Amino acid sequence: MNDLRIETAGPDLLEDWRLIHNAIIPTAPLSPGDVRERATRNRIDVAYADGVAVGCSTVRPPDEDTPAATVIARVLPEYRGRGYGTALYEHGLAHARTLSDEGVETVVLASNTEGLRFALSHGFVETERYVLPGDTVPFVTLRLDEEGRAPAA
Repeated sequence: MNDLRIETAGPDLLEDWRLIHNAIIPTAPLSPGDVRERATRNRIDVAYADGVAVGCSTVRPPDEDTPAATVIARVLPEYRGRGYGTALYEHGLAHARTLSDEGVETVVLASNTEGLRFALSHGFVETERYVLPGDTVPFVTLRLDEEGRAPAA
C-alpha cells in the first residue's frame, strides 16, 4: 500500500470527494455547493492510489445531537479488498479521537453490504436505522465506545 496517499480535500480536491461520495451513496447525492459547505464543518479527505481517486472519508465533530465523533470511510467498489478502507478508517479514527472522548460512530447506507460488513468487522455495533425524507433505503448508525470497542449489549 505504499502507493496510497490520503489528502485533506482542499478546494482543488472537493470534486474528487463528491464523485466518490455520490457513487457510493446514490440515494443522497451532493452538489458542489453541498460539499463546499460540508468542508467548512467536517474534515473530508480523499485517498489516491497511483494518482487515481479510490476513496474518501468524512470526520464529523461531535454536536448537540451526537457527543461522539463520526468517521465514515468510503472506497469505490473496484478498489475494495486492498486495505484502502482500513487506511482511510484508521486515518479518520486518529483525527476523531482528538475531537471527542465520547466514542466514535459511523454511518453506512443499508444497501452497502460491504460497508456494513467492514464496520462490523472493525468492532462497530448497530445502534439506529433511519430514512431521510423522500428516501426508501435506510442509513445505519453504528458505534464504538471511548476505548474503540463496541459498547456492551
